[in-house]
Amino acid sequence: MKKIFITGGSGFIGTNLVNFLLKKNFYVINFDKLSYCSIPKKFTSYSQNKNYNFIKGDLNNKKKIFLALKKYKPEYIINLAAESHVDRSIEDPEKFIKNNIISTLNVFNSIRILLKKKLIKKIKILHVSTDEVYGSYIKGLANENSCYKPNSPYSASKAAADHIARSFVETFKLPITILNFCNNYGPYQFPEKFIPTIIIKYLNHKKIPIYGSGLNSREWIHVNDTCNAIFFALKKFSPGKKYNIGSNVRCNNLFISQKICKLLARILNKKNSRKLIKKIQDRPGHDVRYALNSALFRKEYNWRPKINFSRGLLGTIFWYVENKNWINFTMKKYQGQRLGI
Repeated sequence: MKKIFITGGSGFIGTNLVNFLLKKNFYVINFDKLSYCSIPKKFTSYSQNKNYNFIKGDLNNKKKIFLALKKYKPEYIINLAAESHVDRSIEDPEKFIKNNIISTLNVFNSIRILLKKKLIKKIKILHVSTDEVYGSYIKGLANENSCYKPNSPYSASKAAADHIARSFVETFKLPITILNFCNNYGPYQFPEKFIPTIIIKYLNHKKIPIYGSGLNSREWIHVNDTCNAIFFALKKFSPGKKYNIGSNVRCNNLFISQKICKLLARILNKKNSRKLIKKIQDRPGHDVRYALNSALFRKEYNWRPKINFSRGLLGTIFWYVENKNWINFTMKKYQGQRLGI
C-alpha cells in the first residue's frame, strides 16, 4: 500500500482529497495544524479508518515536519496547506506570508535534507497552487508560461511558494510538480467563501453581498474533479513540470448568485428571492477575471472534468441544506462579517 503525506489535509480540498485517496487504497498521513476553517474529525467518515493517520502540527515547526517525514517515509507528498481567503489576507498580510511562504520552504527543505542524508530514498511531490498567481486576465487565457502578476497578499504568497517550488527543482533537483487550479466549490467549504456564503445567507434569509458590479468572473471546478486531477498527476508523475487545471466554466459573480437563488427556490419550494442580492463596496485590488488554459494537462494526462457545473452546484446546495450541523459549527467561528475592507 502506497503511503501519501498530505499537508493541510483537514481543509476543504484536503478533506475531500483524503476521502478520495482512501477509496483508492492509499495509506494517508494528514499533517495539519487545525485552523479556524479546518474540518473536525466528527464531520468526516474516515477518522477511524485503519489506513488514515492524523498528525497535528504546524509547518512553521521545522523539527516536527522533518521528524514526521522521516518517520513515515512516504512515497508521495501533496502540499495543500495554505491560508486561502483573499479578504483575510487583506486584513492580515503578515499571517499569509508566514503560513504560505515560510511553511512551504520548510516542507521542501525538510525533504531536501532527508534525501541528501538518504533517510528517505525516493519521493514524488505535488505542490498545489491557484490561478490567482497570474493576476487579472481581462482577455484570453493564462497558460503555464504566463507572467505572474499577483494582486492580493494571498495570491502574492502563493506566487512566492510556486517560485520556491521551482527553485528547489532547478537547484536541488527535487521531484516537484506544480498544479495551478481554478476556483473550487463543493462540500465542506467554509462559509467565508463565495458559493457557501450565497447558500447560507439565502437559507437564513439574509442579504447576499456581491462586491462591486458583480461582473468579476471566475473559473469554477468541483472539488471532486480536483481530487481526480490530483490522482491523475500522481499516477503519471512528471517531475519539474507545471500544469494549469481548470474546467473552462467561467461565470461572473452576479450570474452565480442569481443561479444559486433560483436553484434554492426550486429545492425549498419558495419564491426566487433574488431581492436578497445586494451589491456592496468592492474588495481592494479585486481581480476582474481569472481564466486558465489547461490544454497541456488535458492532453498529456487525457483528463477532463466529469461534473457538469449546474449538476455540481445543485449537489453542493443539497449538501449544505442537508448538513445544518456543519453550518452551525462554522457559524460559531465566523458569522458572515465583512473582512478586508
